[in-house]
Amino acid sequence: MRKVFHLPAIALGALMSATVMPVLTGTAASAAGTAMSGGFDVGPGGFQGNFNPLAATAGLTWLSTYFEPLVSYDEKLQKIVGVLASSYEVSPDQLTYTFKLADAKWHDGKAFTAKDAKFTIDLAANSKTGSVFAARFKLLSSVETPDDHTLVIKLSAPSASLLDTLAKIMVLPEHALSAVPADQLAKSTWWSTSPVGTGPFKFVKYVQDQYVELTANSDYRGGKPVLDRLINRYFANPAAAISALRAGEIQFTYVDSNDVPTFKEDKSFQVIEGNSFVVNYLGFNQDSPLWKDLRVRQAVMHAINRDAIIQSLYGGAAKPANCAYVANQLVPDGIEAYAYDPAKAKQLLEEAGWDKINGGKPITLLTYYNTPLATNVLAAVQAMLAQVGINVVPRAVDAPTYNGIVLNPNADTSQFQLVYAGLQNGPDPSNINTGLNEKQIPPAGANVVRARMPDLTKALDAAIAETDAGKRDRRYQDVCKVMNKDLPWATMWVANRYGVVSSKVKDFVWTPAPGGGPYIAHPEAWKLSN
Repeated sequence: MRKVFHLPAIALGALMSATVMPVLTGTAASAAGTAMSGGFDVGPGGFQGNFNPLAATAGLTWLSTYFEPLVSYDEKLQKIVGVLASSYEVSPDQLTYTFKLADAKWHDGKAFTAKDAKFTIDLAANSKTGSVFAARFKLLSSVETPDDHTLVIKLSAPSASLLDTLAKIMVLPEHALSAVPADQLAKSTWWSTSPVGTGPFKFVKYVQDQYVELTANSDYRGGKPVLDRLINRYFANPAAAISALRAGEIQFTYVDSNDVPTFKEDKSFQVIEGNSFVVNYLGFNQDSPLWKDLRVRQAVMHAINRDAIIQSLYGGAAKPANCAYVANQLVPDGIEAYAYDPAKAKQLLEEAGWDKINGGKPITLLTYYNTPLATNVLAAVQAMLAQVGINVVPRAVDAPTYNGIVLNPNADTSQFQLVYAGLQNGPDPSNINTGLNEKQIPPAGANVVRARMPDLTKALDAAIAETDAGKRDRRYQDVCKVMNKDLPWATMWVANRYGVVSSKVKDFVWTPAPGGGPYIAHPEAWKLSN
């Protein structure tokens, strides 16, 4: 029996409300019309300066205002809903997905067809394009287009994570990009000068390191947006964005948890809070000899007082993680809690011969987190590890630099013996596969710690292949057990995330989603009040 899923397309979906942003000041606001501006790429959900959705490990909140995927999550990140697909069918053997596509137009007036969707999936599955999704399509057998409004995806084996993957892939225009060689696509200037999407806003211009401007798409199938323009301001750090928010220069930005109290009692703003669905971790580069002995990795876990950091720096807005997951249904009973115990950490290091392995030599701890909160967290971690004889030296870089270092197939291990990073662990728990499966070591995927742990790979493969919803949680509990035992990472916590929006903004939807989404935000409905 074929399962048929009718998806509420973005053009027909009910408009969702929450909050949004007012007018801009300065150059970007000089044109006539209603403009809303924000720091959409501020914080860990953003990816400032990246315009290529195939390379987007974050920044999807902004990209999805002018590009669109076939399907996406609803604003609560609970279910898959339609965007460029209006319905889909799954064959009884769960190897064939048939999508019926919506009537849509590209921003240049050409019709969107199934050939565009096939073209995009082919690009996403091709590692030569620089796609961060290539390793997720290992089970892809074929992509077919029986007619302009039908797309058929066939797999060589069932995969319960296919829809989650498709939700992250923005559909691209074949007519605009087909002439660009695959190995030159990532470097194309098209992304930042003349991109064409199907979304409610159209690209106008990018002023380097300052802002990106979009204009309303009057031909959008969901109706012309209420706002005339939408602007994404760039900031060196969240503190600068917060200053701009208070000054009325922008109407929305991400904030750290320690900034929240200053906004909660101010009626001029609304605080939006939610689960980040991101597990933060210290990743042990398995190519480094420092971490070969499990006892050293265990020592790191016992040396860090996670509860103290959560209470003092996160204000209690985080949960300690002993594997990639904190959701009750994914965490089995009886796993090691790795309680704070510096004496035990010292004992483990002594048994492992830490003095001979490394002793007090400095260890580079690389991160792309550059917020004041992250700086304080790493200072605390550095001090706690120093107490047991591990000398880490944090180095914060921007996200493109970080990716360039850790995703390099011929990476210099000395540059990132240890990383402080985050990886999406939901809404679909399969998302951690790309960071831990040995088949996803760069350039195949994002296993930046080069984890080569057969038991973990076996558990991940079994979980992803499990199509019985009733059994999936147990499969991921098996993943949790192996992670907890073998420690490819020193898992830290899963924290809440926060956004703050001006109270002048109406019908704005922002969800603290991993990587910024995507999710159905209905930017065509965002508006400003006086």
